[in-house]
Amino acid sequence: MKNKFTSKSIIFFDADGTLWYPTKTKHTVLPHWLYLDKSIKDHHPHLMLIPGVENTLKKLKKMGVITVILSTHPHEKNEAYKRINNKVKHFNLEELFTEVHATREYHESKGEYIIEILKRLKIPKTKALMVGDNYLYDYKPARAIGVDALLVETDYMRRDKRLKTIKKLSDVLRLYFSEGC
Repeated sequence: MKNKFTSKSIIFFDADGTLWYPTKTKHTVLPHWLYLDKSIKDHHPHLMLIPGVENTLKKLKKMGVITVILSTHPHEKNEAYKRINNKVKHFNLEELFTEVHATREYHESKGEYIIEILKRLKIPKTKALMVGDNYLYDYKPARAIGVDALLVETDYMRRDKRLKTIKKLSDVLRLYFSEGC
């Protein structure tokens, strides 16, 4: 039995702060500080998979939901793709994502990627969802193009009752799919 929400065919996920975060700061500080710290050459030892992420992704895959990473990166495009794919591999998530994309460093970039992917896969916007931890880079671009969005609650996210939020990634299953997943 479905909840009051429509189930989704495709879910776009931000990466930093949504799937993994810095071990040191978790959800207390925007995770992009890692990119700004020039003393950190390899980010992998400083990151951890957020609890519950792997199980949630496995359930979505089992249900046939298409999962796509859209992660904004400050590096040149080829380097950004290399880095995001290395993180996906580091966390052994390769089999859980259909596509992985490093989006550009402007707010509308994820919306542009979402539109292109939905068009290519012939999926209507009503069957898509964007999940992230940043209003300007994740939530707002999705809503601006007519795609539903959720924000993971963090200490650095400004609280706004008008926004749809979740406490943990597995809440996606409760909100958009049957309880018995």
